[in-house]
Formats: sequence, C-alpha cells, structure tokens
Amino acid sequence: MRHLTKLWTILGIGLVALILQYGLNLQLYAQILVTVVGAVIALQMFIEMIGTLKSGSYGVDLLAITAVVATLAVSEYWAAMVILVMLVGGDSLEDYAAKKANSELKALLDNSPQIAHKLVEDDVIDLDVDEVLVGDKLLVRPGELVPVDSHIVKGESFFDESSLTGESRPLNKRVGDSLMSGSLNGDASVTIQVDKLAIDSQYQQLVKLVKEAKKTPSKFVRLADRYAVPFTLAAYVIAGIAWYLSKDPVRFAEVLVVASPCPLILAAPVAMVSGMSRASRNGIVVKTGDVLEKLARAKTGAFDKTGTITSGQLSVDKVVTLAGVKEEDLLAIIAGVETESNHILARSIVAYADDHGIDGVATDSLSEVTGKGVSAMVAGQKVLVGKLSFVAPDSKIDKPQQTAIYLSVAGKLWGYVLFIDHIRPEAAETMTTLQKLGVSHLMMLTGDQKAIATKVANQTGLTDVQADLLPQDKIAALKAVPHSDHPVFMVGDGVNDAPSLATADVGIAMGAHGSSAASESADVVILKDDLSKVAKAVIISQDTMRIARQSVLIGIFICLGLMLIASSGLIPAFIGAMFQEVVDTVSILWALKARYSHEQ
Repeated sequence: MRHLTKLWTILGIGLVALILQYGLNLQLYAQILVTVVGAVIALQMFIEMIGTLKSGSYGVDLLAITAVVATLAVSEYWAAMVILVMLVGGDSLEDYAAKKANSELKALLDNSPQIAHKLVEDDVIDLDVDEVLVGDKLLVRPGELVPVDSHIVKGESFFDESSLTGESRPLNKRVGDSLMSGSLNGDASVTIQVDKLAIDSQYQQLVKLVKEAKKTPSKFVRLADRYAVPFTLAAYVIAGIAWYLSKDPVRFAEVLVVASPCPLILAAPVAMVSGMSRASRNGIVVKTGDVLEKLARAKTGAFDKTGTITSGQLSVDKVVTLAGVKEEDLLAIIAGVETESNHILARSIVAYADDHGIDGVATDSLSEVTGKGVSAMVAGQKVLVGKLSFVAPDSKIDKPQQTAIYLSVAGKLWGYVLFIDHIRPEAAETMTTLQKLGVSHLMMLTGDQKAIATKVANQTGLTDVQADLLPQDKIAALKAVPHSDHPVFMVGDGVNDAPSLATADVGIAMGAHGSSAASESADVVILKDDLSKVAKAVIISQDTMRIARQSVLIGIFICLGLMLIASSGLIPAFIGAMFQEVVDTVSILWALKARYSHEQ
C-alpha cells in the first residue's frame, strides 16, 4: 500500500521533529525538517495535479497544496505536518475501505478449483482442471470444490453455493441436478458428468468479473470534483477577506487549514466501493462504480422472457397419447431412450417418469441424430424420439404451440409430451417493486410468439410487450426508448441477449444458469437464479448514491462552518488541522454506511 508507506514515513519524520524540538530543544532544526518534507510532498502533489488537469479532470488538489504552503510560509509547520498526516492518512483509509469492501469478491479467487478426479473404468486419475473434457465423468469427494459446470450422474449430497450465489443454506443435489463450478461439496461423494470446459464454466466467468470489479471512478465522483470548484472558490474568498480585514497572513493559513478537501476526494469513492461490496454479499456482481449511479436513476427496465421472467427450465406439462396407447407405456419408452441424454427436455421427462414410478425400458443400438432426435431398438422394434419432422414426417396432426417431444414405434406415432416454462414466482412482485422505486416503464423484449409473451406479461404486470424479435430487433427497441425514459437497464440470460445487454445503459445478466456471453456483455451479473435481485440491485444503488451525496455534503458544510469560525481568529492553525481530521473521519465513516443496511 503506497499511501500507507508514505503515512508511516511522515509519522516517522514527525516523531523525529518532536524529539528535536521538545527533547533536544532544537526548534530550528525541527522547523527545517518539517518544512523541507512538506515542500517536497507539496511539490509531488502539484506535479500530480498538473497531470490530472492534462487528462481533462479537475478537483481540489490546489486547495490542499495551498493549505500546506500557506502554513509553512507563516511558520505554522506543526499545522502543516498535521495536514500532511490528514491527507495521506485519508488516502490510506480509502485504500483500507476499498480492500475491505472487495473482500467478498476476492474470496472467489482464493477458492478457484485446480484439480479434478477423472473416472477411467475402475481407476481415479488426478489431472489439471483445464484438461477436463465435456462428457468426462469426475469424482467429487466430501469437502471438495466442484471443478467445472456439470450435473450429477451418481450419488446425492449437499452443496454450499454461498460464495457464488449468496445463498447461505446448503442445497441438496440429486442425480440430474446441475452443479456450478466452485460449489463446495458436503459429506458424500458424487459422480458428475462434465457439461462445460473449465474455461467456459461459471466459476471462471466469475473470476473474470472479479478482476473487472474495481473501484472505477463514476460520474458522481466527477460530480464531487464539480462540488469542489465552488467550494475551493469559497475557501479562497473567505481566507482572502479574513487576511484583508485582520491584516495578518496567518489568518489566511488558518482558514485554508480547515478547508481541506479530503471529504470531497474520498467520500464518494469509498461509498461506491462500499455499495459494490454490499451488492456482492447479496449475490450481485457490479463491474464498475458508475453502474450504481445509472441504476439509481433508471427509469426503464427491459426484460427477456425465457430464462429471465420465466425459469427457463422446461418441465412436463401434459402427456398426449394416440391410437389407444397407454401413458405409462409411452413414458417408459421415452424415459428409457433419454436416460443417458444431457438435454434439458430429456432430463425433465426422466424426472417426471421417476416421480410417477415409471421405469425406463431397456434399449439397444441407441443413436443420436444431431438437432433432430434419437433412434433406438426396443424389444426388436425401431423407436424414434424427437421432433415431429424426424419421428413422423408424414403425420397430419396439428402441432401444439408448446414445446413437444414425439414418439413413434415401428413407424407408428404413439403420441407426444408437452412442456411448459413456468413464470418465476417472484416476477410479479419484482415488477411492482421496481415501479415503486421509480422504474416506471417496464417492457418485455422476446423472440417468443406474441400470444405466449402477452400471457406471461399479463401475469407479471408488464404492459409494453414486443414479441417475435430477433437480436437486432431488441437492439432497435432499446434505442427507440425516448431520452426522457433513460437510463435503461436490460435483463437477459441467453447468448442472444448479449448484444442487447451491451446496448442498454446497464446490462443485467441472470448468470446462475445463463450463458457466459451474456455475463461478459453485462454490467451487472445476478449470481443467484432470482429475479428479485434486479430490484435489490436498484435498491442498493439508490442507497449508495444517497449516502455518497450525504457524505460529500456533510464534509462541505462542516468545513464551511469551520472556515467562518477560523476567519475570526478563534481557531489556531494547529487546532484547525486537528478539527479537519475529525471532519475527514466523519465523512468517510458516513460513506462506509453504504456497505451495510438494516437488511444486510
């Protein structure tokens, strides 16, 4: 920590100066030592200020430099030393706050999975997690981290996903359930099948987000610099008038000492980082500080449907049989054929059959036709499971609007299974909460059919529904939002949502089961599969911005009051410098409130 090293150096020099003046009675040497150190640091600050001005930014560095130079010029060198301790100490406190506020995010890096136990026949081979391939079967022992995104094929155990999703309660996972890389296994060994390479797994995407989640200066931090312009002018005017009326240059220094700009420099960034930390504890990764400001002022929220407003996890809705076929027989064959498949529809059917006490039949010569379905032999008869065009291309039945899997046996269509995507139980309440928070324009942008989209919208309170959209149509819809309804945030989870997330003022990805492309394109990633976290992100953003403004204004008003008192000569320069330490501490501690709330 560069600032901490500089702080210890200044404190060490101050201690030497104290010994020289009060221990050895060498006041002149103490004054020279402090003056030289103060001049060097003031020069460094001046050089840094020039660089800041060249970059197009401006702030209150000039006020701090003037305060140091003025106190040294009137021989108030102990006041100058206190100012230096205050400025560098404030920077060190900001470093500490930033480090503390990001501790939850950094914990992800500390637990990154490195080793996987691959099952090869009856042997277990340890290999680097990057060498694992999709389809490999791995052993996860008790107390170990899940190395890659996968699903359980044997065993049952509890898994702790708290570092990933914010869910404090361990979740019971069974055969067929998905596992996120980085989840901590409980007290039982399980066999998993790899769904994604390590580089594509959820945990590695989160690691990327951690590296991006830095305290990037936001527009509001630059706004604090704008506060500093009138504040600096006021300080110079009050100090100048005090000097003019008192005819004493010491009065000028006394005013500037209590006009230190630390509250302006530190309070807003500390509040931002604190808000990002609070979001992290709630399972929300915010990549940059300015995202909080945009979310706090958001007026429009756009949502994808599948996987966002709905769960995105299709489950069996209805089984339709034809020509007198029994439902149990149809399910037994489809479940038998789909047992080894990783497809979400296959898993849903197998789970549905299992729940109804139906065992899958034995199959032979199983063969998958990519994008169409699966063929197999059952009791000497050819069985086809999949799309209607593959299973029974000459069939004249009316295709349902819902997603379906069809079955034919020996060329005869036996029936089909219909699936439904359930609306998230928290969706309607989330929309109501967002409207209360000032997000007045809520819209759905989906590639699904108009009838299905409208039905979902009616159940969740969305009034602006735009359906049958391609990715480029979603982008056009976002760009068409009137300027008065900005900022706009877009919530999605699929690869096709990535361009929309990048187009919106704030892109929010449902990252728990969403695509890595969506997470990488987004400004905010919801780690838990919970839509209400979107409203929570807005609440945290609004709280953070309110506290940031409060902390800055508290510092300004206290400093103005102290400047007016100092202009009358009632506050000596050294005492004024000590008062300023209190002002800085109050402002920064107030900003740290953004890290906590009565809820978290």
